[in-house]
Amino acid sequence: MARRFTSDTLVVASHNAGKAREINELLTAFPVKIVSAAELNLPEPEETGLTYVDNAVLKAVAATKACGLPALADDSGMSVDALDGAPGIYSARWAGPGKDFGFAMERIAREMAEKERATGQKDTKAQFNCTLALAWPDGHVEHFTGVLPGHLVFPPRGENGFGYDPIFIPDGYAVTCGEMSHDFKQTISHRALAFRQLVDACFK
Repeated sequence: MARRFTSDTLVVASHNAGKAREINELLTAFPVKIVSAAELNLPEPEETGLTYVDNAVLKAVAATKACGLPALADDSGMSVDALDGAPGIYSARWAGPGKDFGFAMERIAREMAEKERATGQKDTKAQFNCTLALAWPDGHVEHFTGVLPGHLVFPPRGENGFGYDPIFIPDGYAVTCGEMSHDFKQTISHRALAFRQLVDACFK
């Protein structure tokens, strides 16, 4: 059985403003004060894990050790079938130090085109993945994973969202996550799916 969250403060172990905002909004229904790692000037640990779970746990544990408060970390990314699951856990790193996701999306389009030429097959399937890890100062950790399947389109469409949203269309929809309203995307995203599990297990 998962441990219930009873503290009055939760640290969001992310320096990504978009992620921190989404996590804050997803927890607004609960009487907990949210502070980000950036606000506390916590260092960003090197993401040395080989899976989303590894990196989410690593970041949550590093934050709670640094500040002595419970911490919630997210590790997420997009896995492209035609690229054997890349960029996956390296999704943010494909955008480079300047977090240029326009460059990263161009790289995906280029590598998918090269794969299509080499194999003679076009495969646009992809998935957004999100793992949330909640760590307590005593070392206890809970983690939850959400997966949103879909396919990719080029050129990018829509100015909403962040990251790879403008090229990703979730299964069952005709628009990219970048074309969806923020509030609607919050109800179907991989992060929302992981959050429902987290909330049911630890906050209710």
